[in-house]
Amino acid sequence: MNDTTGSAASPEAEARADSATAAPAVTPTNLAGVLASLLAGVQEWWTVHVIGQIDQAEVIMRRREDCALSERYLFMTAMSGGIAVLGLLLSSPAVVIGAMLLSPLMGPIMGLGFALAIGDWDWLKQSGRTLMVGSVLAVLLCAVLVFFSPIQTITSEIAARTRPNLFDLFVALFSALAGAYAMIRGREGTIVGVAIATALMPPLAVVGFGLATFNWTVFSGSLLLFVTNFLTIALTAFAMAKLYGFRTALSARNTMFQNIALSVVFVALAVPLAFSLQQIAWETNAQRIARDAINERFDGPAQLDALEIDFSADPVAVSAIMFTPVIRPDAEAEITRSLTRRLGRPVALTLTQSQTETGAGAAQRAQLSATRAQEEAAASARVQALATRLSLAAGVPETDVLIDRNRRRALVRAKRLDSAGFAAYRTLEARIAATEPEWTIELIPPSGTLPAAIAFGDDGPSAEGARALAVIGWAAKRLDRAVVLTGNSAQGEQAAQSLRENGVQVRLRSAAGPLRASWVEEAE
Repeated sequence: MNDTTGSAASPEAEARADSATAAPAVTPTNLAGVLASLLAGVQEWWTVHVIGQIDQAEVIMRRREDCALSERYLFMTAMSGGIAVLGLLLSSPAVVIGAMLLSPLMGPIMGLGFALAIGDWDWLKQSGRTLMVGSVLAVLLCAVLVFFSPIQTITSEIAARTRPNLFDLFVALFSALAGAYAMIRGREGTIVGVAIATALMPPLAVVGFGLATFNWTVFSGSLLLFVTNFLTIALTAFAMAKLYGFRTALSARNTMFQNIALSVVFVALAVPLAFSLQQIAWETNAQRIARDAINERFDGPAQLDALEIDFSADPVAVSAIMFTPVIRPDAEAEITRSLTRRLGRPVALTLTQSQTETGAGAAQRAQLSATRAQEEAAASARVQALATRLSLAAGVPETDVLIDRNRRRALVRAKRLDSAGFAAYRTLEARIAATEPEWTIELIPPSGTLPAAIAFGDDGPSAEGARALAVIGWAAKRLDRAVVLTGNSAQGEQAAQSLRENGVQVRLRSAAGPLRASWVEEAE
């Protein structure tokens, strides 16, 4: 009997043998071949299904049109610059965004990148000339506007564009990627968002501000931001044009040198911006450290106020005001040592301690103070509303309204209104006075003619005559002028008595006809 158990292979062993025979071992050579095959497939797909779908001639034609130095380009650049600098002076983000949308600077900057990519030096020079002319025009216009502006304060919108950092470069990079993609793929509606993100015109407006105010820190910082934006956009457009296979007239050797040179420019631009970002981060952290170091030395209800740090000083100058119930004479020296150790730089601290009260009495006084502040605010608002109403009634600016809050008296000299007589001005004054019974309202009318006649009845002035006398008396007091009454002597005496009782100087002249009123001439 033959023993076959030792020579027969198990099913598991046969499966392992078949597997080893069917799948050769993975070697570096095989892996490289697989990756090369995969890369070739991706490259073929990109060439056929992506690059092949792009009409390069049409894209280049549209980009060339955007680079033309035309009247429209100059006009839109000037308008964008003017709007930008006004928005910066007013610190209005909405106005600044409007300037970004109008700015045509994106066209020649993108043109620079595409011209570099295809090696078209004529187009490159045209784009550079258009960009330079537009930039100089914007800077000079903004400088002129700022020079003649009564407002030359560095607002938050201006300050935000004087310290570019690495984040600004990445904003320009990602925005340019989106913009170049939109231009190449024919989706140019995206350019609106790109224009807002890159903000090419506001930095130029700040350059003009720095030039007009001779502030070279602002000038250089904003100029660096503009250069950062425009170089990043141009280089990104160049890279995208290369990626999408735009045909070039350069040789392979020239293309290699071009790529190296542009990479060096990008790195050279990124290095100082990285240091700037590092400095900003350090200053932000130093602000927090200084605040914590000061608060740690005071217990209870102490409150830190007006913390200011001058990082450009040597040593770093720190000033602060601390409201505290307990004065600590040694706090300034202790905090100075702590900050010097934690910041790693010498620090000069100026700490002003102001003692505050605690307890129920202090709380009551604080409540009373808050109540008085609320009452004062309400009174100020009421006075402002009164000044507004008077200015509208008189047709003059609010600055022409005189308000005496202590005596509760308001006075305004009215502007001459067409077809408005003394009666109309008196009515306006009465309406405003009715809303402010605690105030004395005086609306000074422009000089004019008094009522033509003062009607009398059997028992004295008629209703119409009484109204005329009231208007005459009001006008005479407001203008501080004397009145002459001409007509019937008896009627004149009666009318003069009424006017004199109201403090009006009156002269009488006998004459035939109804009683009339007129001004006493200065020569009389």
